[in-house]
Amino acid sequence: MTTDTRTAGPVLWEEHLHSGSHWSGVVRRGTTLRLTDIDGGANVSALFYNQEDRLERYNMADTLKAQHTAYLTKGCVCYSDMGRILCSLTEDTCGWHDTMSGVSNAAMVADKYGATRFQEQRNGVYKNGYDSLLNELGKYGLGKRDIVANVNFFSKVTVGHEGQMYFRPGASRAGNYVDLRFEMHALVAFATCQHPLDPEPAYHPRYVRLTAFATGPVAQDDPCRIRCPENERGFRNTEMLYVS
Repeated sequence: MTTDTRTAGPVLWEEHLHSGSHWSGVVRRGTTLRLTDIDGGANVSALFYNQEDRLERYNMADTLKAQHTAYLTKGCVCYSDMGRILCSLTEDTCGWHDTMSGVSNAAMVADKYGATRFQEQRNGVYKNGYDSLLNELGKYGLGKRDIVANVNFFSKVTVGHEGQMYFRPGASRAGNYVDLRFEMHALVAFATCQHPLDPEPAYHPRYVRLTAFATGPVAQDDPCRIRCPENERGFRNTEMLYVS
């Protein structure tokens, strides 16, 4: 077991997600999961669920409303639909993570990049975010009705005065990372397919590295906790869930 000096916690495990791949797993309370953009330009579509009651899951509207923001960065948290904190963004070298744009689907990918079939392309078949997340959720008895508004890590999308949404290429550079410290035992699902608004004309999803650290309990003066009164209440609600 090694220690990463940037988090001062022991490294529990590490895994590489290939371009256009998907992953899921249970991340325990007190664990930090670092997502690293290996080559720059990555996108990681993410969904979060309470592992002990999967009807409780990430809620985009409450996350943004409580913290008076439209995107996530260091100091923000991800709320569940029960007013509890699923995870906190404790470090972030990218600075902006999209919360509003959703994921690609099969028709969108075929229209934009061309149609492929596993029978001919095998592992080179073009993946899409929706089916990738659905494949992972199916391993835990979840399905289409359980896919909610997701987070797109490493992607920056802004909104114009008329309501237009603009994808900002180059928002994440090679080596950028974001640390997600989990405040609940959470089921996590990731897809590394390209962002649905990415204007790049070629199918070119990027590699991402996952690294898990043991980080322990949260201090009372933790920056994510004291960001706003709503977060303090969310942490209290979460901690009450684990009182023995």
